[in-house]
Amino acid sequence: MPPRANPTARQVRLGAELRKLREAAGVSNRAAAEFLNANPTQISHMESGRFGLSEERLRRLTGLYACDDIQLVELLVEMASSRSKGWWEEYRGVIRPRALDLAELEHHASYIRAFQVVHIPGVLQTEEHVHAASVFVGPDRPESEHEARVSFRMRRREVLDSGMPYDAIIHEAALRMRVGGPKVARAQLEHLLKASDRTNITIRVIPFATDGFAGAGFPMQYVGGAVPQLDTVQIDTTHGAEFIDASAQLNRYRARLERVDSAALPQDASLDLIRRIAQDL
Repeated sequence: MPPRANPTARQVRLGAELRKLREAAGVSNRAAAEFLNANPTQISHMESGRFGLSEERLRRLTGLYACDDIQLVELLVEMASSRSKGWWEEYRGVIRPRALDLAELEHHASYIRAFQVVHIPGVLQTEEHVHAASVFVGPDRPESEHEARVSFRMRRREVLDSGMPYDAIIHEAALRMRVGGPKVARAQLEHLLKASDRTNITIRVIPFATDGFAGAGFPMQYVGGAVPQLDTVQIDTTHGAEFIDASAQLNRYRARLERVDSAALPQDASLDLIRRIAQDL
């Protein structure tokens, strides 16, 4: 079977976790290949997500790597064994692959913590907000493309229906952006207020007036895995979503998120501020 030309982020993550385990155990690429009666190139392809592997092979490798974290092993087996295609596959060829990877990442999350400065978090956006933003960025796109982007974003919102904890910290700047004009912007703020009524959703705001806040350059989405080793940070770039999963980087982003968290208003005060901004529109 030829290597996958374009592995998904989840397939790449599985391979990366296997590489981490191999390197932590001090096992060479060649030694792992000999153990599986394979060749080093095949191991490299497995660790880059370009080759899949069976449950039996995965368990043999984790045994070779002396991984005694049973929960992690079972989760890796689940990642390797899953053959079902998620709803996001309906949009392949229409929506950017990185956006599809983000939808899959959110689908498998145990919790999400988001921090945005000039944007409303994606899964909290209204249809009108998404459409207005799409038209602004791509005014020459056919209407069918805008409709696909709106449809895809609305499907991403379904992750909130599972009861998964979702904590959003939004800077006041994002709340005052009049995306689509005053009517659309007001409806977007009202949607945030309504979303905050759900027990699994927390929305807090960092006001302009917050003293000492200097974290505006670190918008992110911290996506919790079933175990901390599978956590992922997602950041937006000009070429699409970027995913970060190196342990040292995850620690840095956790620390940054805690500093951002300490600067945000309590939820009641945050919702009062959102109401006042909506009334001004």
